Amino acid sequence: MMQSRNQSSVSHFILVGLHHPPQLGLPFFLAFLVIYLLTVSGNGLIILTVLVDIQLHRPMYWFLCHLSLLDMTISSAIVPKMLAGFLLDSRVISFGGCVMQLFSFHFLGCTECFLYTLMAYDRFLAICKPLHYATIMTHRVCNYLALGTWLGGTLHSLFQTSFIIRLPFCGPNRVDYFFCDIPAMLRLACADTTINELVTFVDIGFLALTCFVLILTSYGYIVAAILRIQSVDGRHNAFSTCAAHLTIVIVYYVPCTFIYLRPGSEEPLDGVVAVFYTVVTPLLNPIIYTLHNKEMKAALRRLGGHKEVHPH
Repeated sequence: MMQSRNQSSVSHFILVGLHHPPQLGLPFFLAFLVIYLLTVSGNGLIILTVLVDIQLHRPMYWFLCHLSLLDMTISSAIVPKMLAGFLLDSRVISFGGCVMQLFSFHFLGCTECFLYTLMAYDRFLAICKPLHYATIMTHRVCNYLALGTWLGGTLHSLFQTSFIIRLPFCGPNRVDYFFCDIPAMLRLACADTTINELVTFVDIGFLALTCFVLILTSYGYIVAAILRIQSVDGRHNAFSTCAAHLTIVIVYYVPCTFIYLRPGSEEPLDGVVAVFYTVVTPLLNPIIYTLHNKEMKAALRRLGGHKEVHPH
């Protein structure tokens, strides 16, 4: 299994993409193009709004900035190549390009995984320990925590990528997927990949599952605390903010866990499931966090030059 790269004869791969009839190539191209443009513009608008509006200079929105940046970049690492495949039938990717796509996806995806957990912890502190929140979640702590998520994603991706590039690839070179990811790459290796599948299961599947359980635990405490709030408006606002976050988390983690807890799977459905956390979730973030957040909507109005009208 641990052969060097120069023993592999494959210099490029062919991304098969999503299985679809040829006549749907153009409609799929247009649909994914619209999704991609909305994803980039929506997340970019969130970043601009948070940076410009001083009323949003708080930990929750600082982490949201990082999430929007991750969504923009993870979508940009996957979707443009998909679009080229739909429109130009350009499905060839070099070995180096494939490795870079795999590294980028797992770096960004793992960072996002950690960030979701961090955002749940932030909401836990804000709702369950409000008197201590300001002293615990200081500006410096926020920066260190955010930096830690990016560093953790980097180390995770380096570890996973190193296991892939040491495998021999001597043919075939058709990746039965819409991007270079570990499960699809393992099926092309000319060696026993049992160890790699075990590493994938433990490192990715267990990591995602652990973060998901920690998030659900945080929200268990949050829900219990919200139910103790006397004010109806207070309960509604707290539930609204947390429901938005939890919706995104479920859409991201459930498909991700489904894929990586079954690294040896060859079901065509896996590609469709993967679309959720690579294409759909990055689009949902700006929609949910703006439509279900009064402060974000107010900040967007201020950014557009509309003054707030306060009742007398």
